[in-house]
Amino acid sequence: MDYEFTHKPSYTHLIVTLEAGESIVAEPGAMVGHSENVSISTGTSRDGLLSSAKSLLGGESAFANEFTAEGSRGQVTLAPPTPGDVKSHDLHDETLYSTDGSFLAATDGIDIDSEIGGLKSMLGEASLTPLALRGTGTTFIDAYGGLEKLELAAGESYVLDNEHLIAWDDDIDYSVRRVGDLKSTVLSGEGLVFEFTGPGSAWYQTRDMDAFASVIAPYVRTNTDDS
Repeated sequence: MDYEFTHKPSYTHLIVTLEAGESIVAEPGAMVGHSENVSISTGTSRDGLLSSAKSLLGGESAFANEFTAEGSRGQVTLAPPTPGDVKSHDLHDETLYSTDGSFLAATDGIDIDSEIGGLKSMLGEASLTPLALRGTGTTFIDAYGGLEKLELAAGESYVLDNEHLIAWDDDIDYSVRRVGDLKSTVLSGEGLVFEFTGPGSAWYQTRDMDAFASVIAPYVRTNTDDS
């Protein structure tokens, strides 16, 4: 499999070239196009696909899309729903945790699972439904805005707002807490944060979709306004 990114970093989309018989799984709605010899299977044929699709669609659907090149090399073009960057991350019998909405695609050899026990419960207060991307292969994660990698040395710590968090590896330690008391939380606009401690890596996006939505909300006309 080969891949390339175009229109980086503001409107990145992913072009994947699959050898005959190779497959890639993508989040629902990610497809921009594909060559004529690429087939699409919508279902739960791979381990973890059912649970990941439920997470990606908020539990409303049990399906995700698997693209397979048949007979010869084929091409698939994928893009996230928001403007921003996309990056790849190779796993070698490892696990990458990604927040809901930041997973774009994964190659063969990656098991995608949202049923990760205590971790899911722990992150419930942060309104996160994490995906565990496990195995050997390539994963693709996307961000609203830029996508930055945070690499922490042993004992080094860094705090990230939960709305900016995208992904983290299984080597890094972290805890979840609120920012200050209720008054400071309301006045600062901040809520829950993650404190990561190395060694390990985490990824974050440079923009917050909820914050952007609150900025433009006063300028958005609704049907009620027109009546």
